[in-house]
Amino acid sequence: MEVKLMCMKAGDDATSYTNNSGLQNIVIPKTWCLLDETLHDMFTNGLPKRIRMADLGCGPGPNTLLVVSHIMDTIKHLYKLNNLPQIEVFVNDLPDNDFNNLFKILKDQKNGNERRELLDACFIYGAPGSFHENLFPTNTLHFVYSSYSLHWLSQVPEGVGKKNKENIHMTMMSPPEVFEAYAEQFQRDFTRFLRIRGEEIVDSGCMVLTFIGRRFVDPSPNDGVINLYTPLVQILLHMVAQGLVKEEDLYSFNVPLYPPCTQEIEAIIRDEGSFKLEKMAVFEVPWDANVGDDDYDDIIFDKHESGKIVAACVRAFLEPLLLSHFGPSLDLDGIFDIYAHKMGDHLATERSYYFSPVISLTRKLRI
Repeated sequence: MEVKLMCMKAGDDATSYTNNSGLQNIVIPKTWCLLDETLHDMFTNGLPKRIRMADLGCGPGPNTLLVVSHIMDTIKHLYKLNNLPQIEVFVNDLPDNDFNNLFKILKDQKNGNERRELLDACFIYGAPGSFHENLFPTNTLHFVYSSYSLHWLSQVPEGVGKKNKENIHMTMMSPPEVFEAYAEQFQRDFTRFLRIRGEEIVDSGCMVLTFIGRRFVDPSPNDGVINLYTPLVQILLHMVAQGLVKEEDLYSFNVPLYPPCTQEIEAIIRDEGSFKLEKMAVFEVPWDANVGDDDYDDIIFDKHESGKIVAACVRAFLEPLLLSHFGPSLDLDGIFDIYAHKMGDHLATERSYYFSPVISLTRKLRI
């Protein structure tokens, strides 16, 4: 089943992605160390007069300028430059994402930024489309960045719905064929992604990519993301019993997300062959991480607040998919109020984390 509405919640209201992308705001800076090393190594022999980069799957929230500003700061610091080269940045996401809101945010942030002079050397363009397809001409990009996007699949694996009844994702209750179907779909998607980016990126160009992944090769209940959707399927099953949701609709719904382990990522890169894996690091981020939570261990835990944070985050990326599948009458406010309570109870007994591999890749020289 092709995913036609895998986009973030548009707009700037209380449940939009724009106002619920605090997790990304925590995740992105954790990639700075590897990103800075990659930029240093990539431009060791000097900077081109014009740098072209892309942020793939950036979403409509405020974090895009965070990435762009950091890259420009890093280049200026590394090379002690008074005048930066011009940088063209292509922000990419699916066409159904809210590009109007994204560019409004970018304009407002740029106008109010104390580094306005630095950002004036940057030209930002929209590049709507799926990163599973060709987006740019051959040999045009120097650098590609993507954070928490590539675990999203191009489609729900074929046949999963019939084999994964009463689940909406991979769970420990799913049969082995479901895990195999998800893994095979990710292998096809990531292989195609690498092949296409290999065409678009210049020789010795680089990518820094961050995934939601899993710790273990074999699926485990200790891999957090596998349990993220358990409260949601419990709620939907209860709604089926009440006659509020059709059983066949629930049985045919699965979330098109696959958290790869590091071994899978390494093997696919090696087998596809366009890129050299330079470095890999991993870090963990709490499910209830939010803006300002840098010292997470020092924060007093409030299960109600933590449940609301996770529910708002999950709703921001799942709402369009849920509405397109179950219909506009689905009571999302009620569903995610209950989800928040269930998630708060879960986090009170078990702290859960996103396991996050981040990798640096270099385009091999073409023969």
